[in-house]
Amino acid sequence: MLIWFINHLMNYRIDNLQYCNWSRKIFEINREANLDAVHVTIVYHEDYHEFLIEIKKWEKLFNENSDLIFLGKNFNDIKKANKEKKTAIFFGFQNCSPIEDDINLVEKVHELGCRFMQLTYNNQSLLATGCYEKIDGGITNFGREVIKEMNRVGIVIDMSHSAEKSTLDAIDLSTKPIAITHANPNFWHAAKRNKSNILLKTLGENGGMLGLSLYPHHLKNNTDCTLESFCEMVARTAEIMNVKNIGIGSDLCLNQPDKVVNWMRKGTWSKSKNYGEGSKSNPGFPKQPSWFKDARGIKNIESGLKKVGFSEDEIRGVLGNNWFNFYKNI
Repeated sequence: MLIWFINHLMNYRIDNLQYCNWSRKIFEINREANLDAVHVTIVYHEDYHEFLIEIKKWEKLFNENSDLIFLGKNFNDIKKANKEKKTAIFFGFQNCSPIEDDINLVEKVHELGCRFMQLTYNNQSLLATGCYEKIDGGITNFGREVIKEMNRVGIVIDMSHSAEKSTLDAIDLSTKPIAITHANPNFWHAAKRNKSNILLKTLGENGGMLGLSLYPHHLKNNTDCTLESFCEMVARTAEIMNVKNIGIGSDLCLNQPDKVVNWMRKGTWSKSKNYGEGSKSNPGFPKQPSWFKDARGIKNIESGLKKVGFSEDEIRGVLGNNWFNFYKNI
C-alpha cells in the first residue's frame, strides 16, 4: 500500500531524447512543458577530441542558463530538478565514435557525463550492426567487451538505430536493462528504424525501456499523423510490452538547419547523396505534427492517452515516471 501511495504521488516529466539547436528559448520551452529531465544527443559521428569540444559548449550553456538547466548524472538529479523547477540534462551519444577503438575511453566519457550510448548509428560500427545494413552480424567481439564496460561504469546501452539481431544480442549480453530511447513499433509504421513485436516483447521482458518517437519519419502518415493514431499505437504497444516499460523519446530537432541532418546521415564516411528516411523531394528536417510542435505538446499526449483508456498512473508513467524508475538502475 505504501509503495502504491509513493508511486501515485510521483509525477516526473522526462523526454528521453532531444537533439535541438540549443538556446535559452528551447530551455524555456522545456520548462514550460515541465520537463524535469532531458536526455540530449551531444555527438553523432564525432571522435573523442571532438566530443571534448562539445563538452565545452555545454559548459557555457550551463553557465549562461543555470536558472533553467544543470548537468544530470543520476536519478537524484531528476528529483533535484523537479524540486528546483529546472531541467536536468543527461548526455548521450548517437554513435560509439567518441570511444574510437579504445575501451578505456568508456570510463572517461562516463566521467564527463555520458549516460547513454548507441552502439551504432544506422551503419555497421566496431560494436554492432546498424538498421540500414543488409546483413546483421550481431554484436562484435569488441562490442561484447564494451557492453561489459558500459554495465560496469553506468552507461545505458541504447539500440535505437541498431539492427534486430544486434539489439537482441545486446539485451542478452547486458547485465543491466538496455534502452531504445527513440523509436516506434513497425506494426504501426514500417520505417527502417522502427522495431518488431518480437524485439519489443523481449525488451520489455528484460526490463528495458522504449522511448516513443515524435520524429515525423517514424510516425504513421509522417507530419500528418494524428494524435488519436499515435495514442492508439501506444495502447497497442502496451499489449506487447508492459506499459511500465514505455516512455517518451521525442527525437525533437528544433531549429536545426538542414545541413545538420546531412551530417547525421553521412558523417565523414560518405560523399554520396543520402536522404535517410527522407526523400529527394523532402531532404531536410520534416515538419512536426501540429499537436507536437515542441515539448509543450506533451499536454496533448496526456489528453490523448486518457481518451484511449489509460489510467492516471499509467499516463504519469509514460510521460516520465517510467523513465525515472529506469534511471534508478543506471
